[in-house]
Amino acid sequence: MARAARTVGVTALVLVLAGGGYLTADAYDVAPGFLTLAPVPDPAAPFPTAPGATEATTEADVLDDLDPAAPVPSAAVLAAQVAGLTTDARLGPTVGVVVADALTGEVLTENNPDQGRTPASTQKLVTAVAALTELGADTTFDTTVVQGGAADQIVLVGGGDMMLAAGEGDPDAVNGRAGLADLATRTAEQLRLAGITSVTLRVDDTLFSGSLLAPGWDPADVAAGYAAPVAALGVNIAKMSDEEYAQRYPDPAMNAAGVFVQRLADQGITVQGSPARVQADYTRGETLATVSSAPVSEVTGYFLDHSDNTITEVVSRMVAVAQDFPASYEGATQAVLQSVRALGVDITGATLADASGLAEGSSLSPAMLLSLLQLVVDPAHPELRSVGTGMPIGGLTGTLADRFTSGGAGVVRAKTGSLKGVTSLAGLVVDADGRMLLYVVMADQTGEGGQWGPRQAIDGFVTGLAGCGCQS
Repeated sequence: MARAARTVGVTALVLVLAGGGYLTADAYDVAPGFLTLAPVPDPAAPFPTAPGATEATTEADVLDDLDPAAPVPSAAVLAAQVAGLTTDARLGPTVGVVVADALTGEVLTENNPDQGRTPASTQKLVTAVAALTELGADTTFDTTVVQGGAADQIVLVGGGDMMLAAGEGDPDAVNGRAGLADLATRTAEQLRLAGITSVTLRVDDTLFSGSLLAPGWDPADVAAGYAAPVAALGVNIAKMSDEEYAQRYPDPAMNAAGVFVQRLADQGITVQGSPARVQADYTRGETLATVSSAPVSEVTGYFLDHSDNTITEVVSRMVAVAQDFPASYEGATQAVLQSVRALGVDITGATLADASGLAEGSSLSPAMLLSLLQLVVDPAHPELRSVGTGMPIGGLTGTLADRFTSGGAGVVRAKTGSLKGVTSLAGLVVDADGRMLLYVVMADQTGEGGQWGPRQAIDGFVTGLAGCGCQS
């Protein structure tokens, strides 16, 4: 972990009202009362107005230069706060914590920082950093139609977009940026120019390999809609309905092909027979049409804010493709780990059972997660800035929309992590004196009481960091 002081200008969080983030993600990152034995609390206080909140239109507006003269909180005071957290019965017998100064990189206080723990969805930070490093912020994932082995055969080729719209694409959306109706319209135009109105359709989803479902995923989580089979193309993340936790199609690529047949019919193109997968040695002809996903910076922001397991897995496989690893679960986890290792992150002892944190068996240390946060705020890595801006905002967006509503709203950014017996939080906050702090809290032995108690304990600690302003 990089703990040496750095003389670099680091950027500070300003308050942003980001639209479109809801409680949609990690299998258990949902509203209080879900999967908990504790009573549901009284309704939260009226929604706070974050002082100085502004609507930003660019990433540059979200992060501004920090004042290096802002005082650093007292390490002794922070240590006392950590001591209170680590002895809180709501978090179980052992907790990993680390708090660092964002400007210098100095660790201000810690507790068991190097011990590996179940990260849950805080693990998504690994995939986000790897994706922006290996793929680039502006990269898009293309869904293409090409000619097959005959003039009247076309092939739908998946390029890593499982967020296709069933109809027209929406240029303002991330989920649904590219639309199958647009793809069908452009394909039909080319076919009509060639005098073709009847075709056979094949599907090429060979970009990804291996199982569609991670071996470590609980079938009950998949049945509940917390993740979909991972494929090289899909419509609306393979949801069968627009419900937040809808059931998923078992074969997302072939479902997308069926929708594409309907959109071709709307354009007067008949598909003979049923779509089928290509043979391994098929002839790939000229490109007829292409639609493109939202850029990687927006896609990573989506899976961080929503804590979406499926899209995280898709992006990790695209990282594997970029690094010439097998585009499977095993290849993707190795690809993202090797990517962050190349950035200087110590991955000793790190184990990933999947890329999203939904599976049992992953192990990361607070120190490693802190190293990722340090990269995100380091001006030497502007390509990673959208990880910081993509994380949920306390009391406002994503999986933090219903947290920090009575303290820390608008000033806390963090990636949540929740599984049975696991509650984690990793992010950044600007304290009352204007000093940015990085923090990681990991508790993976919280017992059977559910998420409410552990979250209250962690949120109280981070709220304390936000209001610290303490030098003695």
